[in-house]
Amino acid sequence: MNGSADDEPKSGPKGELLEAELSERRDRLNRMLDDRQEAERVSAARSKGSSSGYGQAMKLSSEFIAGILVGGGVGWVLDQWLGTTPFGLIVFLLLGFGAGVLNVLRSAGYVAEPENKLHSDETEDGSD
Repeated sequence: MNGSADDEPKSGPKGELLEAELSERRDRLNRMLDDRQEAERVSAARSKGSSSGYGQAMKLSSEFIAGILVGGGVGWVLDQWLGTTPFGLIVFLLLGFGAGVLNVLRSAGYVAEPENKLHSDETEDGSD
């Protein structure tokens, strides 16, 4: 035959040795497959986390910019209507900036949402 000495069984019948080698090989392939699947899960979680981070950043920045634009717009309209040229714009730009910062802090979870105190006081008194 054209086989080498490694091809011949070293102990026991040839069928048992072949089955043991195949079993060992299958176990090794299963471990490799599990490792690869775990690596794919980790990379999928990382990419999902980064894309949701971009979405959160866009949401926060748009809320901040919207607060400033609305404040500036209200100030400009009041300046045109009342004739107080720079003062309304300046005051409402600052108010818009503060509102934008507050919205960002609320969205990020650093500041709690305002509660409806009037409604909660009525239900505690029992005078519905």
